Amino acid sequence: MDDHFDTDTLAIRAGTERSQFQEHSEALFLTSSFVYGSAAEAAAKFGGSEDGYVYSRFSNPTVRMFERRLATLEGGEDCIATSSGMAATLALALGTLKSGDHVICGASVFGATVTLFSTLLARFGIETSFVRGADPAAWRAAVQPNTRLLYCETPSNPLMEIVDLAEFVKLGRELGALTAVDNCFCTPVLQRPLDFGVDVVTHTGTKFIDGQGRAMGGAVVGRRALIQDALLPVLRTAGPCLSPFNAWVLLKGLETLPLRIRAQSAAALELARWLQAQPAVAQVNFPGLDSHPQAALARAQQQGPGAVLSFVVKADGDAAAQRRRAWQAIDRVRLFSITGNLGDTRSTITHPASTTHGRLTPEARERAGITEGLLRISVGLESVTDLKADLAQALSAP
Repeated sequence: MDDHFDTDTLAIRAGTERSQFQEHSEALFLTSSFVYGSAAEAAAKFGGSEDGYVYSRFSNPTVRMFERRLATLEGGEDCIATSSGMAATLALALGTLKSGDHVICGASVFGATVTLFSTLLARFGIETSFVRGADPAAWRAAVQPNTRLLYCETPSNPLMEIVDLAEFVKLGRELGALTAVDNCFCTPVLQRPLDFGVDVVTHTGTKFIDGQGRAMGGAVVGRRALIQDALLPVLRTAGPCLSPFNAWVLLKGLETLPLRIRAQSAAALELARWLQAQPAVAQVNFPGLDSHPQAALARAQQQGPGAVLSFVVKADGDAAAQRRRAWQAIDRVRLFSITGNLGDTRSTITHPASTTHGRLTPEARERAGITEGLLRISVGLESVTDLKADLAQALSAP
């Protein structure tokens, strides 16, 4: 389908491929392999001289429909789908980096992303420097002669820092380095990094794309040559593939993504403004607030602030006292789900320092600005009035 249609239309129609039965909804192909009419046909499809599906580890009709739809929504030429968001980041790293290469990564990113770059890839001779993503000068100061990849989240998890994509791309081009953006928080409905010249977008389909906390999945979107020549071989050989069933679930999630993310984004803005006025709250991190230091940049890059925010509870004393106060608030909620997941139709709350970023060293958490008093919320589709009431009673404890 041509990508000149609106996002709402593409989220429902793009990438659909019907079988000989001409089914209306996308078919679910639960098969590990495919049958050929002859040895010559099998050889041609395995060798790539003839188009066709070979093995569901790297080619499956249901998965391919999801890949085509997401690529169209992001404005990319091609996509590979993976078993999780972290598998997508790993595939990107394995397909584009080698021993001796250097990566610059935003410090305030998902905890597992930090671990992947700082620990796992380091074992294979790939060095990573972590910088404050909102500071273009910090990115430039971290450059080394062997810098090959610039990687960031924008907005970042969980501090909602915004990376200036124009400066990000400019630096990458000067270095001849690949630029990659995790677009999980905004999704292509609210932000399309490729439109700014970014080379690659990564996704965790587990979050807003699914939208109901059902299925794991991930994806990498970018130029066809990069996807096919550098990343598909990783998928084909190492096998971090998306299952056909999960691909089908994510396709259904994409159909309602524009409606959900816009509604959740509007609700998050209302909730963030309310939280900012609460006496028990010291700080609210949300790019939709005028108080956010990069509010103007967020408005320039995004079509909405997103549905995730974080805030710091007021607490006297040391880090231990801050954690007790934050945990007390979490333990008192009645409506929010206490879970590390986000992007769900159900609102969630978590304490990043002890959950999503709990495996980081104290130094790494400090570098990322993740304090013991910080709480992260993903706003769902419940009544905002009810969400406010739940937080009000949770924060009212002495």
